[in-house]
Parts: sequence; structure tokens; C-alpha cells
Amino acid sequence: MASYDYIIVGAGSAGCVLANRLSADPARTVLLLEAGGSDDRPLMAMPLAWRDTFMDPVVGWGYESEPEPYADNRKVRSPRGKVLGGSSSVNGMMYQRGHAFDYDQWAQMGLKGWSYAEVLPYFRKMETSWRGEGPYHGGSGPLTVSRHHADPVIYPAVIRTAEALGYKHLDDFHGAEAEGFSSPEFTVHKGRRGSTSQRYLHPVMGRPNLTVETHALTHKVLIQDGRAVGVRFEQKGEVRDVMATREVILAAGTFNSPQVLLLSGVGPAEALKAAGVEVVHDLPGVGKNLQDHHSIGVAYNAKGKIGFDSQLRFDRMALAVVQWRLFGTGPIADLPVSAQGFYRSRPGLEAPDVQFLISPVSMLAKVWFPGWRKGAGHVFSFANVLLRPASTGEVTLRSADPADKPKILYNLLKEESDRDAFRRMVRFIRRFFATEPAASLVDGERMPGPDVQTDAEIDAYVRGMIGTAMHPTSTCAMGTGPMAVLDNACRVRGIEGLRVVDASSFPAIVGGNTNAPVIMLAERASDLILGNAPLPAATV
Repeated sequence: MASYDYIIVGAGSAGCVLANRLSADPARTVLLLEAGGSDDRPLMAMPLAWRDTFMDPVVGWGYESEPEPYADNRKVRSPRGKVLGGSSSVNGMMYQRGHAFDYDQWAQMGLKGWSYAEVLPYFRKMETSWRGEGPYHGGSGPLTVSRHHADPVIYPAVIRTAEALGYKHLDDFHGAEAEGFSSPEFTVHKGRRGSTSQRYLHPVMGRPNLTVETHALTHKVLIQDGRAVGVRFEQKGEVRDVMATREVILAAGTFNSPQVLLLSGVGPAEALKAAGVEVVHDLPGVGKNLQDHHSIGVAYNAKGKIGFDSQLRFDRMALAVVQWRLFGTGPIADLPVSAQGFYRSRPGLEAPDVQFLISPVSMLAKVWFPGWRKGAGHVFSFANVLLRPASTGEVTLRSADPADKPKILYNLLKEESDRDAFRRMVRFIRRFFATEPAASLVDGERMPGPDVQTDAEIDAYVRGMIGTAMHPTSTCAMGTGPMAVLDNACRVRGIEGLRVVDASSFPAIVGGNTNAPVIMLAERASDLILGNAPLPAATV
């Protein structure tokens, strides 16, 4: 029976970081198990093609929620990457850390070591920023953080409108201030997707002490006398056991890490019995506290041919692909996001509660052919993301079969405060695009449409449209109370030699895209696992 010092389950955003850092010492052996396959796919490398990649069933788990009881009983798509790099290989590549408030809140929840001052050094460690090294940014890390090339017409109009409404034009979302409008940043390396598999894993795949197994579906963690001693997984129809002499680390993501724990007999005892799983350790918080950023779309017609739709004409796209292949530049190498804003939708909040994304193209736009099919038209689409919703859900077992998809329930819009926030968002957009110079960019509201005005009408629109930003977290949360699954070092409470290191570990969701925070978490967890002294806290 094979044996390794460390077994990592999941080669996603966290797992690739862990594999890199834990295998840096040739005396330590590491096994990385990934249920999916290779990330060597041309479309995956193209930043502009991220929507096609995200929905590709070949590289995804194909998850969707259970019927959402407060959202017209709709099932909500919940895509996750099933491939080397995990969701970092299929996501929208937006680099956003969240707000300093988020991490200080973690520390206030009793999680020593996770304040903003303590995590900022790990954000710096992991990145090579286009801005260069400085108090808030790193200059020599594995992850490339690239500049977005702002549109010369739309971006200035958006910024002047934001300023007219009292919002700041930020130079940097990750500097001293994080509330206002600016251009986003992306994890794009030389015009190609900079996933954790590309930036952390592939450069070290040749290490003799690192073994990577793909198409390996983990069945359970093997636990003896209260200690994790190995993993059972299936590969090409063969079920195998492998042993871990030091630790087993689950990095399978917010849906799969709790599923593996539950299949291993670690979780709420009654739920385990109902699913036909023998109880090894009664841990009631496993799978609970599911959080995600709730999101709706709004769309306006553009005034004139100022959007991205013209670039999608077939001949122009063909030339753009050639340019991208040869030089890593052009529209293929970027994402059509005109601007981004973080704002407080009501007074009294300690941090922005809404992320507002402006895109100069329909979310449904496709490449089009002259004379055969007209494009989707010149459209502005807006993503309105509620950053800290009050509604929470859960992940539970569908059965004791590891191949069965877990049951996912978000409880979207359960809480009145969330419904009220979306009403404010819709009205904010209308006020924004009734203000010059943004008003000169648009020519009528497409969605939800000018007839939708009352609270009841807006609520009905939101129920029919609500989804998530696909940033699920917190189902194996760190914490100090009775529902905490992990301690502040990501160790599973009550089981020795077992950790969970991924977005499920978050005690609370952060106010921004979650990929960068997951990478930070894995960087810091690597030091905790290896017993290294933590990086000194920042003094900014």
C-alpha cells in the first residue's frame, strides 16, 4: 500500500498552492488527487472564452441547487471546475481580495492570525502585480495580477458619473481605500489564463517527491482511533487506499470537501445515519453555513455602436485569435468589463455591500457572421452582487454513493434584508444611468424594463432572475462555537491529522471575488502545516 507524508484531495485553487509549498522540501512526499483531468485545453487559456469554459461539462461537476423555495422554486446553476486548477481554470479570472473589514471580522470571531494586517503579507507573497512591489502588492509571487485596459469612451463616462454621484475614483481597489469605482484586475499571465495549476502546479510537476493523480474520485478519508491515516479513491474503475503518515488535507471546495467529510462519517450524526453512513465523529457544522454572493443581471440598450458586439464579428474574431496566438495580446487576451464599483447601498454599513460590474456586451452574446445572423446588439449588461447576504444554506448527502452529486440549497432571498438590498440595487442603476455622462451611453432599459417599478414588481423580477456569483464558501467553517468545523489552523475539530483548506474553511464570506482569498488561505495554511513562523503582520 502506497504511503505519503501528505495527501491533498483536490487540485483546485488551494490544492495546487499546497502541492507546490508542501513539496518544496525534497524530504517530504506529497500525493495530489484530482477528480478531473488535464487543463491543457486551448479555450481554457483564452481569457475571452471564460463563459464557454465555465459551462463546459467536460471540465465541470455539473452542479445545480435544489429547487430554491424563495426564488420561484428554480434550480440554480452552481458550476465548479473539475480539472487541474479547479475553478481557477474555468472562472472569470477577476482578482479581488475583499475588504479589510472582512478579515478583521474573522479575527473578531476569535480566529487568531486572520486579521487584515496578518493576511496582507500572504496576499503580497502570492502575487506579481503589474503595479510592482509595494506596501499593498507583491512583485515576485507565482500569481500574475494584470492590468485591465479600460475602454477610452465608456470608462471615463462611468467614472465621471460615479464622481457626480459622490463616489470616489479609485486608483487601486487593494490600497488604503476599497470603496469607489475603477478598472478591475485579472489573473492573466502574458495574455493567457493564470490559473493555480499553471502558476503553482505545472512549474513543479517534475519534482520526484510530488505525485499527481488525475481522474481520481475520493471516496472517503480513512480514520483510525480518531486520526486520519489515509484516503480511499477510485481511478479507472479500481478502488485504492493510500496512507498518509503526517496529514490528509481536503482542498476539494465548498461542495466537495463537506461531501467527503460526510462520506467519511464526520458530520451531523442524525444526517449521517439517515444517509446510511456510519458515524465516526459527530460534528454538526459540516455542510452548514453555506454562503454565496447573490447576484442579478440588469441590461440597457447602448446608444450607438459603442459596445463589444462589433468585435465578435467572425472575421474580426478570427484575426484576434491569430493575434492572441502569436503575441498574447488583443481582445482575446482581455475581458469585456468596462468598470467595477463597490458601494454601500444604505447608510450605516461598515463596508460596501454591493459589487457593481459594467460590461459593454450581452451576457448571451456569441460570435456572429455578417449577412447571416446579426449580433446580439450593442448592449450594456450589469452584474449586481450582494456581498454579504443574510440568507445561508447547506450542503448535504444525496446518498452514501461517492459518485452521487451532493444536495445544494442556498436559500436565496430567504431573508427580507436581502430582498430589500436588491430593490435598492435596481433603483441605484436607474439613478446611475439617468445621470450624465452615463445617460448618454444608453438608449432604454431592457431588463427588468421600465414597467417594473413597485417593490412587488422588482421582487418578482429578482425571484425569477436571482443566481449566485458562483463564490460558495463556509461549509466547513473555521470558528470557535459549537457549529465550527475547523480551528484557526484549518484543523478538523475532533480528528487528528485532518485539515480542510479551501473556500469552505472561510468563517464568513468576503466582500469580493473569492479566488484570491482562497489562494491566500492556502499560502498561510502551508506555513501552519509545515510549522513555519507566520509572515510578520503588515503595518500599513
